[in-house]
Amino acid sequence: MKTDFLLAIKQLTAEKALNEDVVFDAVERGMAAAVKRGYELPGDVKVKIDRYDGAMDVWSEREVVEIEEDIADEDLQIDLERAREIDAGVAIGSTLRQEHAVDDVGGRIEAQTAKQVVLQALREAEREAIFDEYSGQEGGIVSGLVQRIDNHQVIVDLGRAEAVLPSEEQVRMEHYRSGQRVKALMIEVLQANKGPQIVISRRRPEFVRRLFEMEVPEIARGTVEIRGVAREAGHRSKIAVFSRQEGVDPIGACVGMRAMRIQNVVNELGGERIDVVQWDPDPRSFVEHALSPAQTLAVRIVPDTNTAEVAVPDQQLSLAIGREGQNARLAAQLSGYRIDIKPQTAAERLRDDGRGAFAPQEELVIELEPETPPTPIAPPVVEAASMPLEEPSAEPQGEPETPIEEEPEAEPALVATELQPAASQPGQIRFGEDVLRREPEEQPQRRPRRRPRYVEIDEGLEDDPYADYEDEF
Repeated sequence: MKTDFLLAIKQLTAEKALNEDVVFDAVERGMAAAVKRGYELPGDVKVKIDRYDGAMDVWSEREVVEIEEDIADEDLQIDLERAREIDAGVAIGSTLRQEHAVDDVGGRIEAQTAKQVVLQALREAEREAIFDEYSGQEGGIVSGLVQRIDNHQVIVDLGRAEAVLPSEEQVRMEHYRSGQRVKALMIEVLQANKGPQIVISRRRPEFVRRLFEMEVPEIARGTVEIRGVAREAGHRSKIAVFSRQEGVDPIGACVGMRAMRIQNVVNELGGERIDVVQWDPDPRSFVEHALSPAQTLAVRIVPDTNTAEVAVPDQQLSLAIGREGQNARLAAQLSGYRIDIKPQTAAERLRDDGRGAFAPQEELVIELEPETPPTPIAPPVVEAASMPLEEPSAEPQGEPETPIEEEPEAEPALVATELQPAASQPGQIRFGEDVLRREPEEQPQRRPRRRPRYVEIDEGLEDDPYADYEDEF
């Protein structure tokens, strides 16, 4: 009987996925309530179950007071005279412990009482365990199945708990159905009467950041850092990335080979367009990158009004602003500046008055990134091949290029510059088409094709006597 009792407790422990001590504590409290009711024992009844043989020790505890008139609760207190009849060593203010011999719990009512106490204790322990499991994980990604849609709220089953996706945290373009697996950002864990309540979101910009951390190992290792995310849920997002290790292309790392990494994020967001741009400590360059794919001619920062005045070609004005101002609005959120976009003709007129993007401005104080030791990911295959790639980036941006005819020995460096990845052009957005488009490789000079051996004349076809000597001319 005792062996079956222990087996039942261990099985209950496995089913509820709780700690064994928690389950034993719940059973002991239920047994104590049943023993107290069945045997009408005074005091606070305690039960201890042996973990090995199932033996049950029962005792009661009562507080010792001086005289009978001092007793406030007859069930939990006892006067000194009666207490010394049971144990002569007790004193005022001490606890009288009295052992009880119990063979059976009792009848059906006592067993029902024990069952209710055990179930209630297990429910409380399970809720507390779930709360401890999810508490402190706010800001992480959770995955679950859509269980039901109740009053515009989506209830997601996470396994051991249920999460609530409120209507204000849903993406307006998305439609949810029962049984659909979704990922979301956990934003809050509350302790409610019916158990822990987990609130999730799919429309916050932090959700895009966490998805990239899951898909891009360089971000998880800290080699590539996300410096900002601007999002209009369901339509478009802009993300600014920065590389902490020389030689690592942050945009290429986020896009992945054949755009697999960014495509996984786009699929999770339901086809939402994502622009990955290069972060730059210079605010003018950063604003220029944030407005991609539009081209900019000049950027002027006005610190007093926290405004970035931008000049773009006349034909690029609509692209820079975007549909309903979406591109400019996201660029402003990403950079933190109020962006004022003017076409080239208007900016040139404002330059005469000392205003606009073409007007001169004071030098900005740019805080450079502190140098941190790079984290080696993979050693380069050829050390010498990386040296020509660094030469073009060391030159000033506005310096004219030296013609190749004057320096024939610099021709290999020019070829290496043309074949370097898109990281040398910061600010450009790389989509799947750019990744799939391969750069032209240097091909060995082919021999010219021979002319046809036969030529057409009025009488028909005739051998061409110069076909075999084509290469000599």
